[in-house]
Amino acid sequence: MAVPSITLTELTERGGVPQAPAPPDIEPPTPLDRFLHAMQAQATQGISPTSLALAHADWLLNLLQSPGKWHRLLQKAWTKDLRWLDYARRSTFGKAPAPCIEPLAQDRRFRSAAWQRWPYDLMQQAFLLNQQWWHNATTGIDGVSRHHEDVVAFTARQLLDLASPLNFVATNPEVSEAAVREAGANFVRGAVNLTDDVWRSLTGSPPQGSEAFRPGIEVAVTPGRVVFRNHLIELIQYAPAEGCASVYAEPMLIVPAWIMKYYILDLSPGNSLVRYLVGQGHTVFMISWRNPDAGDRELGMDDYLRDGVMAALGHIRGVAPGQRINTAGYCLGGTLLSIAVASLGCEGEALINSMTLLAAQTDFSEAGELMLFIDESQVAFLEDLMWQQGYLDNRQMAGAFRLLRSNDLVWSVAVNQYLLGRRAPMTDLMAWNADTTRMPYRMHSDYLRKLFLNNDLFSGRYQVDGRPVALGDMRAPLFTVATMTDHVSPWRSVYKIHLISSCDVHFVLTSGGHNAGIVSEPGHRGRHYYTARRRPGDCYIDPERWLDQASERDGSWWPEWVQWLGTVSIQPRVPARVPQDGLGPAPGSYVLQR
Repeated sequence: MAVPSITLTELTERGGVPQAPAPPDIEPPTPLDRFLHAMQAQATQGISPTSLALAHADWLLNLLQSPGKWHRLLQKAWTKDLRWLDYARRSTFGKAPAPCIEPLAQDRRFRSAAWQRWPYDLMQQAFLLNQQWWHNATTGIDGVSRHHEDVVAFTARQLLDLASPLNFVATNPEVSEAAVREAGANFVRGAVNLTDDVWRSLTGSPPQGSEAFRPGIEVAVTPGRVVFRNHLIELIQYAPAEGCASVYAEPMLIVPAWIMKYYILDLSPGNSLVRYLVGQGHTVFMISWRNPDAGDRELGMDDYLRDGVMAALGHIRGVAPGQRINTAGYCLGGTLLSIAVASLGCEGEALINSMTLLAAQTDFSEAGELMLFIDESQVAFLEDLMWQQGYLDNRQMAGAFRLLRSNDLVWSVAVNQYLLGRRAPMTDLMAWNADTTRMPYRMHSDYLRKLFLNNDLFSGRYQVDGRPVALGDMRAPLFTVATMTDHVSPWRSVYKIHLISSCDVHFVLTSGGHNAGIVSEPGHRGRHYYTARRRPGDCYIDPERWLDQASERDGSWWPEWVQWLGTVSIQPRVPARVPQDGLGPAPGSYVLQR
């Protein structure tokens, strides 16, 4: 069936998110105030002291007015002390008592046999009881806002994790045993590791071992050419698989998040999603975002929409005229793709054949633990930091992401590297994660305010070309992937696409986290997923009921996606599309920018 044509000019001229003018009676911040806030933000890694103070004031003032809560906390403290004393008595006299408290399922700090021996068992049990008491003390207080409660509980957890017996030589049995066994050599190795890490941090050098995973040499090696370039993107077209004479008629555009390098989807040959798609007969195009600097401070979400997604779609229509396009977006790239597809939905142009969202949110009202760092004070603080620099360095965000999983990403790593003197071997995914990017001042402010803080997109207030975007205008079949242990895009938040989408939705919930759950190639051990389809007209069901009713399957979700793509590809196959000489070989030059 012929598809109405659409010109590159028409595509690229769309977009433009107008800045809402400030009320005339409100004065903007002065440069002096912004400068002082930026200095503070550099010292606090972008975390607003005012935001923390407001949260703790809300908690403390309401706690002071809750004598019933005091009584309950005192009662819990007395009960926990008695339980621990009874456990200590039995353990000291060799009676092997049952633990008086078990760690949470995700807490792996005290699982080894060494922590079950006296006196270390007393230490870890006391710590876990204390941790539970402080959770009770920081939650369930009448009158405290939910956001402030979450911030206070999070802060208390960080302070407790800092004081964990895991972190000290005298109270960590594994460290003590290693010191005796190795005559202190573990501390020597740890000191070398610490010195190396401090030097690399000060000089901005990548972590040790990442030099073995260079884009275009060891990773991002799927053959292709850069076929389009502007000031914001390089568009890569991948070559057809060897021996592939025909391909699906509908080309595929993948939109990665601009806060990461694209090659997480083209890592090593064995776990490259791009290589897998090409091998299944798809013509794949990938956006590679430019790494912005201070000169790009005024690039906003409208620029990323117009000169990113829309420009890529326009070029692909020139390569495959008359064909609809399969699209996929990862993380915030999926959010941006949703905006583009919704804005095209009522244009009367059959351009998008299907859309796939990979760990991508469209509703940000429950955007996981990242919301701990999103309120008016925090966003204004970050804006002042970016105002001074012109951009936000991803390393300034990395601290917040690590704090969300401080047990796994901070303290356990520090103990292993600096006290035990053991470094985990570098992997392609770890090296990619360290290959950071920057974000322009205006764009980062746009998406923090319009998406996270105000939730404009899901609420129908987000504007493209002066008109509000309605996500319900997305007309293409939808394949959505969420991951079970995602701290960035929680799966129940991703699931909300069911609330606004009137199209066919194929939803997959896969094991793993935000990155590892997506990089889940066939043959990856221990993988499984749940899947179910909602057809147009079906009634909505909540996430928990969906999980009870969905089909559980072992293995990677990739074959499920490829099979679905086959069902939505209705045109006959066409001769394999070989990329023209273009602007150089993949992975291009933008991905190599530091």
